[in-house]
Amino acid sequence: MHFGVFDLFKIGVGPSSSHTVGPMKAARLFLERVDEEGRLDAISRLRVEAYGSLALTGSGHATDKAMMWGLEGIAPEEANPDRMPAMIERIREEKTLNLLGRKSIAFDPEADLAMKGETRLPFHSNAMKFIALDEAGDVVREEVWYSIGGGFVIDEAEAGRNSAAEALKGEPFPFDSCEELLEICDRENKSIPDVMMANETAFRDEAEVRAQIESVFGAMEDCIERGTRIEGELPGGLKVKRRAPGMRKRLMADAARAESDPLAAMEWVNLWAMAVNEENAAGGKVVTAPTNGAAGIIPAVARYFDRHYRRSEDPDALVRFFLTAAAVGALYKKNASISGAEAGCQGEVGVACSMAAGGLAAALGGTNRQIENAAEIGMEHNLGLTCDPVGGLVQIPCIERNAIGAIKAINAARLAMVGSAEYKVRLDQVIATMHQTGLDMADKYKETSTGGLAVNVPMC
Repeated sequence: MHFGVFDLFKIGVGPSSSHTVGPMKAARLFLERVDEEGRLDAISRLRVEAYGSLALTGSGHATDKAMMWGLEGIAPEEANPDRMPAMIERIREEKTLNLLGRKSIAFDPEADLAMKGETRLPFHSNAMKFIALDEAGDVVREEVWYSIGGGFVIDEAEAGRNSAAEALKGEPFPFDSCEELLEICDRENKSIPDVMMANETAFRDEAEVRAQIESVFGAMEDCIERGTRIEGELPGGLKVKRRAPGMRKRLMADAARAESDPLAAMEWVNLWAMAVNEENAAGGKVVTAPTNGAAGIIPAVARYFDRHYRRSEDPDALVRFFLTAAAVGALYKKNASISGAEAGCQGEVGVACSMAAGGLAAALGGTNRQIENAAEIGMEHNLGLTCDPVGGLVQIPCIERNAIGAIKAINAARLAMVGSAEYKVRLDQVIATMHQTGLDMADKYKETSTGGLAVNVPMC
């Protein structure tokens, strides 16, 4: 099963890949199937239901809005965050939906869109159902969809497999574990990023792979810049003020401190990670990396490398970074989870930290074993991390948690680069441990906002 760079890094909108991007994609895909059958014009009514975690934090994660955007034909990668609120206002005021932007029907979100948090479907906590009816009340089409983390969606028939990933077969060096990946590297005398590039170029030219990686990094850079300049209060009712612009002003006002404070770089990394996640919390355009809730870690670590290690002297370094980070992310996607609703925040911030640590070790010229060790350290010290967003919003503790995760990733890579190859814990072992920990974790700690900080910190 192939999970490549551009499966793990996708441009979308905030605040959540599983609760916003996924439902938007599922809603649009549902109607596209109806349209392919030539039955879009037959629809006169739609009923939408969200279940489990998707419903419990749905309002704070904009799940209800995302499904309406998707039904109107908006794709996450094409979305304009500045125009989308007006679309929701129109739907609620006029009580109509423009299906795929073409067919107008009556739709009252209060009556036709239900959040059923008490119901959890067996396959995954992030479930939703779409029911299209004709004028006589007969079902035109009815489907259950699951948002399984990182913007990946599957329907009920596909549950348990990912047909989009299975469609990309034919890579020369398939691997399902880190042990298999390292065996391939040893046998073929290749580095981990070399193997990933070979797999990517089974589907697209190398020049295209490199151009798309640059595009992903460019989108991350744009997000950081927006986040460091836009001031104000984040939406949702917590009255959380954006901190990144003020942090940037203070750092810029004391430029000489960078020469005297050996930890000044840490403050810039904190700034960059928080800038991205404040943009995400505001519903801005971000790169899912591998999720929106953890979208600040990889951009902050990539920029840390770019700014502090003279990228111009090693133009392939950031390509190695993203190829390697994707290889690490694929291992979690195949063998555990990148969904906060399934594994807690260890599946989001923990995985992003592990990916960034492995990517940074590769960019710094680390060996394959040092890359593995860095990725392992990145997750080992995030095991058991809960997902308990206050008010169901991706703000507290999520924004600061990205800053901490970015610093952990850098430290993990540095530890691996000065360590020996005789490390005791292997990446496959820590992934298996993370998966088991997620299974053992109570549901109230898995993106339901029914436990942890979400109940002990009052809405303010």
